[in-house]
Amino acid sequence: MSRSRLPSFGTVAIAVLTLGSAAGAASAQEGAHGYGAAQSGGFSLGVGGVVGVKPKYEGSDEYEAFGFPIVFPKFGGNDLEGRVKVRGADDVRFKLFEAGGFEVGPLAGYAFGRDEDDGDLLRGLGDVDDGFVVGAYAGYHLGTVLFDVSYHQIVSGNDDGYQIRFGAEVERYFSPSLRGVARVGTTFADDNYTDSYFGITRAQSLRSAANLSAYEADSGIKDVHVELGLTWDVTERWQLKGSARYGRLVGDAADSPIVESEDQFSALIGASYRFDFQR
Repeated sequence: MSRSRLPSFGTVAIAVLTLGSAAGAASAQEGAHGYGAAQSGGFSLGVGGVVGVKPKYEGSDEYEAFGFPIVFPKFGGNDLEGRVKVRGADDVRFKLFEAGGFEVGPLAGYAFGRDEDDGDLLRGLGDVDDGFVVGAYAGYHLGTVLFDVSYHQIVSGNDDGYQIRFGAEVERYFSPSLRGVARVGTTFADDNYTDSYFGITRAQSLRSAANLSAYEADSGIKDVHVELGLTWDVTERWQLKGSARYGRLVGDAADSPIVESEDQFSALIGASYRFDFQR
Protein backbone atom coordinates (compact mmCIF):
# COMPACT_ATOMS: atom_id res chain seq x y z
CA MET A 1 0.00 0.00 0.00
CA SER A 2 1.31 3.45 -0.88
CA ARG A 3 2.12 5.85 1.89
CA SER A 4 -0.12 8.90 2.06
CA ARG A 5 1.63 12.17 1.22
CA LEU A 6 -1.01 14.20 3.06
CA PRO A 7 0.66 14.34 6.50
CA SER A 8 3.64 16.13 4.97
CA PHE A 9 1.52 19.13 3.92
CA GLY A 10 0.48 20.03 7.45
CA THR A 11 3.88 19.13 8.85
CA VAL A 12 5.65 21.88 6.96
CA ALA A 13 3.02 24.43 7.99
CA ILE A 14 3.49 23.37 11.63
CA ALA A 15 7.24 23.70 11.19
CA VAL A 16 6.89 27.27 9.94
CA LEU A 17 4.61 28.21 12.82
CA THR A 18 6.89 26.53 15.36
CA LEU A 19 9.95 28.36 14.06
CA GLY A 20 8.05 31.63 14.07
CA SER A 21 6.67 31.17 17.58
CA ALA A 22 10.08 30.33 18.98
CA ALA A 23 11.34 33.74 17.90
CA GLY A 24 8.19 35.73 18.44
CA ALA A 25 9.93 37.98 20.93
CA ALA A 26 12.91 38.62 18.64
CA SER A 27 13.16 42.05 17.05
CA ALA A 28 13.16 42.00 13.24
CA GLN A 29 15.37 44.80 11.97
CA GLU A 30 14.77 44.23 8.28
CA GLY A 31 11.72 45.20 6.23
CA ALA A 32 9.30 42.71 4.76
CA HIS A 33 10.15 41.28 1.36
CA GLY A 34 6.80 41.60 -0.35
CA TYR A 35 4.89 40.79 2.81
CA GLY A 36 3.94 44.39 3.43
CA ALA A 37 4.26 46.44 6.57
CA ALA A 38 1.82 45.82 9.35
CA GLN A 39 0.76 48.96 11.12
CA SER A 40 2.23 49.49 14.57
CA GLY A 41 0.25 47.54 17.11
CA GLY A 42 -1.53 45.54 14.41
CA PHE A 43 -1.35 41.94 13.36
CA SER A 44 -0.87 40.48 9.90
CA LEU A 45 -1.07 36.94 8.66
CA GLY A 46 0.40 35.74 5.39
CA VAL A 47 -1.13 32.51 4.13
CA GLY A 48 -0.58 30.56 0.95
CA GLY A 49 0.59 27.34 -0.51
CA VAL A 50 3.35 25.68 -2.47
CA VAL A 51 3.06 22.99 -5.15
CA GLY A 52 5.90 21.24 -6.85
CA VAL A 53 7.20 18.26 -8.72
CA LYS A 54 10.06 15.95 -7.77
CA PRO A 55 11.41 12.47 -8.56
CA LYS A 56 9.36 9.64 -7.04
CA TYR A 57 12.50 8.70 -5.13
CA GLU A 58 16.16 9.69 -5.23
CA GLY A 59 17.47 8.11 -8.40
CA SER A 60 14.09 7.69 -10.08
CA ASP A 61 13.43 8.69 -13.66
CA GLU A 62 9.72 9.19 -12.89
CA TYR A 63 8.17 12.23 -11.21
CA GLU A 64 5.30 13.07 -8.86
CA ALA A 65 3.55 16.22 -7.62
CA PHE A 66 3.38 17.39 -4.00
CA GLY A 67 2.26 20.44 -2.03
CA PHE A 68 2.09 22.06 1.39
CA PRO A 69 0.62 25.20 3.02
CA ILE A 70 2.68 28.13 4.32
CA VAL A 71 1.80 30.53 7.16
CA PHE A 72 3.71 33.69 8.16
CA PRO A 73 2.45 35.66 11.20
CA LYS A 74 3.55 39.22 11.92
CA PHE A 75 2.98 41.20 15.10
CA GLY A 76 3.37 44.94 14.70
CA GLY A 77 6.94 45.58 13.57
CA ASN A 78 8.02 41.97 14.12
CA ASP A 79 8.27 40.54 10.62
CA LEU A 80 8.66 36.77 10.79
CA GLU A 81 8.26 36.28 7.05
CA GLY A 82 11.40 38.32 6.44
CA ARG A 83 13.29 35.79 8.55
CA VAL A 84 11.85 32.60 7.08
CA LYS A 85 13.18 30.83 3.97
CA VAL A 86 11.38 27.83 2.53
CA ARG A 87 13.97 25.99 0.45
CA GLY A 88 12.05 22.75 0.28
CA ALA A 89 9.77 20.50 2.26
CA ASP A 90 12.73 19.38 4.41
CA ASP A 91 14.40 22.80 4.63
CA VAL A 92 12.37 25.57 6.29
CA ARG A 93 14.88 28.00 7.82
CA PHE A 94 14.42 30.71 10.45
CA LYS A 95 17.07 33.44 10.73
CA LEU A 96 17.40 33.74 14.50
CA PHE A 97 20.52 35.93 14.69
CA GLU A 98 22.38 38.18 12.25
CA ALA A 99 25.48 40.31 12.83
CA GLY A 100 28.68 41.22 11.00
CA GLY A 101 27.69 39.36 7.86
CA PHE A 102 26.92 36.14 9.76
CA GLU A 103 23.48 34.60 10.18
CA VAL A 104 22.43 31.47 12.08
CA GLY A 105 19.20 29.75 12.98
CA PRO A 106 17.23 26.52 13.29
CA LEU A 107 15.53 24.64 10.50
CA ALA A 108 12.75 22.06 10.31
CA GLY A 109 10.75 20.21 7.74
CA TYR A 110 9.65 16.86 6.43
CA ALA A 111 11.60 14.23 4.49
CA PHE A 112 9.77 12.19 1.88
CA GLY A 113 10.51 8.50 2.09
CA ARG A 114 9.59 6.06 -0.62
CA ASP A 115 7.34 3.08 -1.35
CA GLU A 116 8.64 -0.12 -2.84
CA ASP A 117 6.06 0.36 -5.59
CA ASP A 118 7.51 3.77 -6.55
CA GLY A 119 9.66 1.98 -9.13
CA ASP A 120 10.22 -1.43 -10.65
CA LEU A 121 13.72 -1.64 -9.17
CA LEU A 122 12.35 -1.12 -5.63
CA ARG A 123 9.89 -4.00 -5.57
CA GLY A 124 10.69 -6.34 -2.72
CA LEU A 125 13.03 -3.90 -0.96
CA GLY A 126 10.40 -2.56 1.47
CA ASP A 127 9.40 1.02 2.23
CA VAL A 128 11.41 3.91 3.69
CA ASP A 129 9.19 5.98 6.00
CA ASP A 130 8.60 9.70 5.73
CA GLY A 131 10.09 11.57 8.69
CA PHE A 132 10.39 14.84 10.57
CA VAL A 133 13.59 16.80 10.02
CA VAL A 134 15.25 19.17 12.49
CA GLY A 135 18.58 20.93 12.32
CA ALA A 136 20.34 24.24 12.02
CA TYR A 137 22.19 26.38 9.52
CA ALA A 138 24.86 29.09 9.44
CA GLY A 139 25.73 31.52 6.70
CA TYR A 140 28.20 34.27 5.92
CA HIS A 141 27.71 37.15 3.48
CA LEU A 142 30.85 37.96 1.51
CA GLY A 143 29.97 40.85 -0.75
CA THR A 144 26.95 39.77 -2.79
CA VAL A 145 27.52 36.06 -2.13
CA LEU A 146 25.99 34.10 0.76
CA PHE A 147 27.97 31.00 1.76
CA ASP A 148 26.12 28.60 4.05
CA VAL A 149 26.14 25.16 5.60
CA SER A 150 23.13 23.33 7.03
CA TYR A 151 22.57 20.17 9.09
CA HIS A 152 19.43 18.06 8.49
CA GLN A 153 18.68 15.25 10.96
CA ILE A 154 15.77 12.86 10.38
CA VAL A 155 14.19 12.20 13.79
CA SER A 156 11.25 9.90 13.02
CA GLY A 157 10.46 6.94 10.81
CA ASN A 158 12.81 4.05 10.10
CA ASP A 159 15.69 6.22 8.89
CA ASP A 160 17.75 8.23 11.39
CA GLY A 161 20.37 9.48 8.98
CA TYR A 162 21.52 13.04 8.44
CA GLN A 163 22.69 15.26 5.61
CA ILE A 164 25.04 18.26 5.60
CA ARG A 165 24.52 20.70 2.75
CA PHE A 166 27.05 23.26 1.55
CA GLY A 167 26.09 26.07 -0.77
CA ALA A 168 26.70 29.53 -2.18
CA GLU A 169 24.07 31.86 -3.60
CA VAL A 170 23.73 35.29 -5.16
CA GLU A 171 20.57 37.41 -5.01
CA ARG A 172 19.81 40.11 -7.57
CA TYR A 173 17.00 42.65 -7.77
CA PHE A 174 15.72 43.16 -11.32
CA SER A 175 13.22 45.74 -10.08
CA PRO A 176 11.85 46.82 -6.68
CA SER A 177 9.25 44.06 -6.94
CA LEU A 178 11.19 41.29 -8.73
CA ARG A 179 14.30 39.50 -7.50
CA GLY A 180 16.11 36.33 -8.39
CA VAL A 181 18.50 33.92 -6.68
CA ALA A 182 21.10 31.60 -8.20
CA ARG A 183 22.58 28.86 -6.01
CA VAL A 184 25.12 26.02 -6.30
CA GLY A 185 25.77 23.38 -3.68
CA THR A 186 26.62 19.86 -2.68
CA THR A 187 25.31 17.36 -0.10
CA PHE A 188 27.11 15.01 2.28
CA ALA A 189 25.10 12.05 3.61
CA ASP A 190 26.02 9.74 6.49
CA ASP A 191 26.03 5.91 6.44
CA ASN A 192 22.52 5.59 7.85
CA TYR A 193 21.06 7.85 5.16
CA THR A 194 22.89 6.21 2.27
CA ASP A 195 22.08 2.71 3.58
CA SER A 196 18.37 3.57 3.77
CA TYR A 197 18.05 5.27 0.38
CA PHE A 198 20.75 3.66 -1.77
CA GLY A 199 21.91 0.46 -0.06
CA ILE A 200 20.57 -3.08 -0.51
CA THR A 201 20.96 -5.60 2.30
CA ARG A 202 21.42 -9.31 1.64
CA ALA A 203 17.85 -9.94 2.84
CA GLN A 204 16.51 -7.27 0.49
CA SER A 205 18.51 -8.76 -2.36
CA LEU A 206 16.84 -12.13 -1.82
CA ARG A 207 13.39 -10.45 -1.94
CA SER A 208 14.18 -8.18 -4.90
CA ALA A 209 11.78 -8.64 -7.80
CA ALA A 210 14.49 -7.21 -10.09
CA ASN A 211 17.10 -9.67 -8.71
CA LEU A 212 19.33 -6.83 -7.51
CA SER A 213 22.59 -7.74 -5.80
CA ALA A 214 23.42 -6.62 -2.28
CA TYR A 215 25.02 -3.18 -2.23
CA GLU A 216 26.62 -1.16 0.57
CA ALA A 217 26.53 2.60 0.16
CA ASP A 218 29.06 4.42 2.32
CA SER A 219 28.85 7.96 3.66
CA GLY A 220 30.13 10.74 1.44
CA ILE A 221 29.13 13.38 -1.08
CA LYS A 222 25.92 12.16 -2.70
CA ASP A 223 25.04 15.01 -5.08
CA VAL A 224 25.94 18.35 -6.57
CA HIS A 225 23.20 20.76 -7.58
CA VAL A 226 22.26 24.15 -8.99
CA GLU A 227 19.08 26.12 -8.24
CA LEU A 228 17.37 29.18 -9.67
CA GLY A 229 14.55 31.10 -7.98
CA LEU A 230 12.34 34.13 -8.56
CA THR A 231 10.19 36.17 -6.16
CA TRP A 232 7.61 38.64 -7.49
CA ASP A 233 5.77 41.07 -5.22
CA VAL A 234 2.69 41.32 -7.41
CA THR A 235 0.95 43.80 -5.09
CA GLU A 236 1.41 44.95 -1.52
CA ARG A 237 -0.48 41.83 -0.44
CA TRP A 238 0.15 39.21 -3.13
CA GLN A 239 3.49 37.48 -3.64
CA LEU A 240 4.53 34.72 -6.05
CA LYS A 241 7.63 32.54 -5.79
CA GLY A 242 9.08 29.91 -8.05
CA SER A 243 12.24 27.81 -8.19
CA ALA A 244 13.84 25.04 -10.21
CA ARG A 245 16.64 22.67 -9.22
CA TYR A 246 18.90 20.28 -11.08
CA GLY A 247 20.92 17.76 -9.10
CA ARG A 248 23.41 15.12 -10.18
CA LEU A 249 23.92 12.03 -8.02
CA VAL A 250 27.59 11.15 -7.49
CA GLY A 251 29.71 8.61 -5.64
CA ASP A 252 28.12 5.57 -4.00
CA ALA A 253 24.66 7.08 -4.44
CA ALA A 254 25.06 7.25 -8.22
CA ASP A 255 26.43 3.69 -8.36
CA SER A 256 23.48 2.17 -6.48
CA PRO A 257 21.56 -0.54 -8.39
CA ILE A 258 18.27 1.22 -7.60
CA VAL A 259 19.25 4.41 -9.48
CA GLU A 260 17.43 4.75 -12.79
CA SER A 261 18.81 8.22 -13.55
CA GLU A 262 21.64 10.22 -12.00
CA ASP A 263 20.00 13.43 -13.24
CA GLN A 264 17.38 14.72 -10.80
CA PHE A 265 15.08 17.67 -11.48
CA SER A 266 12.57 19.41 -9.19
CA ALA A 267 10.52 22.61 -9.21
CA LEU A 268 8.35 24.64 -6.83
CA ILE A 269 5.83 27.43 -7.28
CA GLY A 270 4.03 29.20 -4.46
CA ALA A 271 1.69 32.09 -3.74
CA SER A 272 0.88 33.96 -0.53
CA TYR A 273 -1.58 36.69 0.52
CA ARG A 274 -1.34 39.02 3.51
CA PHE A 275 -4.33 39.71 5.80
CA ASP A 276 -4.16 42.71 8.15
CA PHE A 277 -5.96 42.87 11.51
CA GLN A 278 -6.16 45.98 13.67
CA ARG A 279 -6.15 45.85 17.46
